[in-house]
Amino acid sequence: MATKKKPVTKPSAVVNRRATFDYAIERNDELVVGLALTGPETRAARDGHIQLKGSFVTIRDHELWLNNASFSLKLNEKNKPGARSIDTSPRKLLAKRKQIDDLAAQKQSGMSIVPMRVLTKGRYIKIVIALGKGKKNYDKRETLKRRDQERDASRAVKNI
Repeated sequence: MATKKKPVTKPSAVVNRRATFDYAIERNDELVVGLALTGPETRAARDGHIQLKGSFVTIRDHELWLNNASFSLKLNEKNKPGARSIDTSPRKLLAKRKQIDDLAAQKQSGMSIVPMRVLTKGRYIKIVIALGKGKKNYDKRETLKRRDQERDASRAVKNI
């Protein structure tokens, strides 16, 4: 008898975990915007082959651009099944003019626009961006120290 294959579960969101470590993110300033992609880029996003680590958003000519996000694109070459190439070219983000103007004003005051996660659940592929202030190295060390202390405390309570 043939065994049934389990259906492959695809991630509904690709999360940028590094963003919360590198930036002090204000959760009330999150914005969901569209992402202009080609066919192979869309397939890579749906399969979860996106890396947001180190990516950032810039404003050029009153348009939002996603920079440094790496998409692992499938190559359709013979004799090379599963071959992929990594593409980090800038991609246009789709937002309303008022939203872009508000983000530009916040960026002038020293905030950074950081991609938080890519949503692939519905028909469209969207990206959640947020405003954040860059952390200094001592802030990052303090975050690690506090996280270790909380982990040790929860372990101690669990073992009692």
